[in-house]
Amino acid sequence: MPPQAAKALAELGERLALARLRRKQSQRAWAQRLGVSVPTLASMERGEPGVSMGVYATALWIMGRAGALPDLADPQQDLGALEADVRVAAQERQLRSRRGRVARAAKDEA
Repeated sequence: MPPQAAKALAELGERLALARLRRKQSQRAWAQRLGVSVPTLASMERGEPGVSMGVYATALWIMGRAGALPDLADPQQDLGALEADVRVAAQERQLRSRRGRVARAAKDEA
């Protein structure tokens, strides 16, 4: 797992643990609400990557934050895809420019 992704999961786990503590809920109570064991909840709170996305999503739902999940992969925020789109557009522009030069040269020769 890339270090940045591992760090993000650890931060998410810590924030979920804080949310539980702010609500004065025990690990046992939250594990029960999540439908998981206490060790699985503890793993989630450590941000371990082996915990299913469904457990993280359910924890966010308990907090009233499940609606934020779709925004994580918002296409408008996908900089990698945006950069690829820009590269493709630049390549198309170069190709059109070349075609235009070739067409003008052929027209001049005729």
